[in-house]
Amino acid sequence: MRSLLAAALLAWFLGPGTLGAGAQTASISPGLLPGKEFPDLGNLHIQRLGDPHAPYNSEPPTSGPHLPNIAPWGIYDKPIPKEYQVHNLEDGGVVIHYNCPKGCPDLIKQLEGVFFKYKARAQKEKKYMHLILAPYPDMDARLALTAWTRLDKLNDFDEARIDRFIEAYIGIDHHKKEGKKQPADSGQAAQKVPDAKPQP
Repeated sequence: MRSLLAAALLAWFLGPGTLGAGAQTASISPGLLPGKEFPDLGNLHIQRLGDPHAPYNSEPPTSGPHLPNIAPWGIYDKPIPKEYQVHNLEDGGVVIHYNCPKGCPDLIKQLEGVFFKYKARAQKEKKYMHLILAPYPDMDARLALTAWTRLDKLNDFDEARIDRFIEAYIGIDHHKKEGKKQPADSGQAAQKVPDAKPQP
């Protein structure tokens, strides 16, 4: 037990990027991974926004029913429907959410700095493209980080904590390998997928 704790502390002190995400995840027990873990609600596809489905067990959601399409990876200035976000998480994405009812241009600038840092890394390691930054007004924290079955809420910007969360979960595919086949698309293509803001 002591060696496991020592390895976890060493990985945390060395910070993100020192170990590959897979190595870091493999060397740290699930209880020591960043964020709160929520039960996996599965990956059932719904066909349209507004289709009834089981409720999510976290806010923002971390797994469960979702649309067949993902939202394009990028920065958004409007909230993304939950049913798109969840599919992004299933595909190995991390979503950085912020809640600023009265505006927070300084915070958004800091978060964009984190986003662009990973966008630059994506040129060498494609997994780092799986990142979204978007507002999320329906939460009880100023910031939230989501990955499949994981949620970390923050009230202040903490780049080291955000990096640790991203490094632990980005690029990990969560598609189920067994079970029933998903039904074929029955009109989803006609729905508009949210647009990300243009990025340099």
